[in-house]
Amino acid sequence: MTQEEFHRLYEQMPQGLKAELIGGVVYVSSPLRLTHGEYHVPFSTLLGIYTGRTPGVRPSDNTIIVIGGKGEVQPDLLLRVLPEFGGQSKTVNDYLHGAPEFIIEIAHSSRAIDLHAKKESYARYGVREYLVACIDEKQFPWFDLAEGKELQPDTAGIYRIGVFPGLWINGPALLTQDYQALMTTLEAGLATPEHAAFVKQLAERREERERANP
Repeated sequence: MTQEEFHRLYEQMPQGLKAELIGGVVYVSSPLRLTHGEYHVPFSTLLGIYTGRTPGVRPSDNTIIVIGGKGEVQPDLLLRVLPEFGGQSKTVNDYLHGAPEFIIEIAHSSRAIDLHAKKESYARYGVREYLVACIDEKQFPWFDLAEGKELQPDTAGIYRIGVFPGLWINGPALLTQDYQALMTTLEAGLATPEHAAFVKQLAERREERERANP
């Protein structure tokens, strides 16, 4: 099935049904369990705070992304650089087209899809970094999709997201829902020179685009 065919049919489906087109194949999601939502909130909180301190980036929650001719996916969470700051995705008719820089999936019944079909599709169409929260296994597989390799947290279990400098995610604190530790870790990341340099880089990209398109 093509993306255009899928989108036309999907718009006719009852509200609340979540379906995705991955490589031309339609997948329908299972009902979300409590633990899915409990993991979703801290991730969303971290992305929101990071955005507030990083002009030029934008998070989204369960947003449809059109990628390729046979892909229309709806990841749990994403973080992207806005196009006017040099990002690789854009908005068309209130839908996101193109790959966001970073995606997070919270996997329960969807684990096999998230770690295989989705991962392959995300890599093919330009998602740069990908984190999967595997609920049952209490693991967070993390991938540099641009380089085609799996990444590892540091010795303290901190996931230092490369494509968004300063976005530090405390794995052990996620497992225990320790919000204070999550915020402390994120604040440490936001205080780094790498984050300051990234904010400066984003501002310079916007200035360059404004000069090129006055």
